[in-house]
Amino acid sequence: MTNQRILSHFHESAEIKIQSATVLAQPIAQAVELMFSALSNGNKILACGNGGSAADAQHFAAELVGRFERERFPLPAISLSVDTSILTAVANDYSYREIFSKQVQAYGQAGDILLAISTSGNSANVMAAIEAALEREMRVVALTGKGGGAIGKMLTDADVHICVPADRTARIQEVHLLTIHCLCDGIDVALFGGDVNE
Repeated sequence: MTNQRILSHFHESAEIKIQSATVLAQPIAQAVELMFSALSNGNKILACGNGGSAADAQHFAAELVGRFERERFPLPAISLSVDTSILTAVANDYSYREIFSKQVQAYGQAGDILLAISTSGNSANVMAAIEAALEREMRVVALTGKGGGAIGKMLTDADVHICVPADRTARIQEVHLLTIHCLCDGIDVALFGGDVNE
């Protein structure tokens, strides 16, 4: 029984990824173009999310500042979920809703990118970060699922919405991770061309 349950997780994950490939290839390519353009112009990428999405934001920033699959110079990316002093001060003195938006206001500049991650598309603090980013003339790449929620309705035509066609949080997060790897690979290829093994 346990083995069958495990197998069902793997099969469901594989099926969602295959379904997502067709739907998400174009918005992922658009996101790569947006991010590459920003980085090429000396701008940076800020990333935020809660829980597993916070881990994804950190993972993305680590791949850019460190490396993905090839040696290259560090790229400017900051995860907004890592500074516990800022997070707790803002949550305590203002509200949890503002933990990311205050940082966007502090660090964000016109031309920067906000990578906003929310499996439901309804995370209030991620929505506040998007509002702050749009006010600062930043562009937004949103990773969501479950139909995109309120975040899907906030984005402008200049932004990119990557909405996983699934309702189960675990499956959405698994596709978000694959999407992050696609973004990192796409940025590297845009910077250097070719394949990592060439």
